[in-house]
Amino acid sequence: GSATAAAEASRAATWTVAEVNKSERKRSAAPPFITSTLQQEASRKLGLGAQQAMRVAQQLYEGVDIEGDTVGLITYMRTDGVQMAREAITAIRGHVGDAFGADYLPAAPREYSSKAKNAQEAHEAIRPTDVRNTPESVARFLDERQRRLYELVWKRAVASQMQSAELDQTTVDLADATGRVRMRATGSVIAFDGFLKLYREDLDDSEADRRAGLLTGGKPGGEEEDARTLPPMREKDPVKRGEVSAHQHFTQPPPRYSEASLVKRLEELGIGRPSTYASILQVLQDREYVKLDKRRFQPEDRGRLVTAFLVAFFERYVDTGFT
Repeated sequence: GSATAAAEASRAATWTVAEVNKSERKRSAAPPFITSTLQQEASRKLGLGAQQAMRVAQQLYEGVDIEGDTVGLITYMRTDGVQMAREAITAIRGHVGDAFGADYLPAAPREYSSKAKNAQEAHEAIRPTDVRNTPESVARFLDERQRRLYELVWKRAVASQMQSAELDQTTVDLADATGRVRMRATGSVIAFDGFLKLYREDLDDSEADRRAGLLTGGKPGGEEEDARTLPPMREKDPVKRGEVSAHQHFTQPPPRYSEASLVKRLEELGIGRPSTYASILQVLQDREYVKLDKRRFQPEDRGRLVTAFLVAFFERYVDTGFT
């Protein structure tokens, strides 16, 4: 009802640009990979399950044959630590300066610290053992999965030491003749690409939707909005109206977990350790408690029964706080 009324009012009104606001925003690179983030990105970007991602990472860690030498290409893949060794940072900064130029190099090395409550940071982040082994230079020694995962690790680590991206964000308010009815459009243009030149983190569907403001009805933000550019407009400009339509949005139930979002949730709840995420996901499938359908976990009857039984009789022990 109210949407249709608003659509009618929009059709009847004559619109002009009320105000144009521009602001600058910086976006920083994500920290280098830890086990959970590597599994999430490998799932989103490469379609690899957590178990597969770890298997391929293990091969890269143990070493591949490069012209007769066995070379370990990445550091240990079971880690909570986001920090990198001093000499690795120095080497990566040297590479960024050479490959991209001084504009892309921050004045000081970037330092990262872990947010996880139960992080055990004995190992450093997952990074290339030698930044000079670029994805292009080692590609011919790797199979397809190794090549793609190594490229992910290498780019993420290098990008973590690159300059922030700078975005020019524009908000345009349109008003009808009375000035009572207003509409707003936001968009941004990348003024300086910074680390985005090399690496952009993917979002899960639910996260992308949330950032686009669809699920919360909140302000849009994140990748979707950044991709939109608005035409140049000035105050008092008249605006031509395109088609006006009223859409009804229902609050969607939260989507089923994907491997990426379940790993993220386990980490948030402090369940399991980096070494166990992949096996937890595997056991759920092996015992047929859940099945993967379109990359989402769907509960099976057996899973529902076991859960109902445990919750009914062992509520104290299947509580995440207790775990």
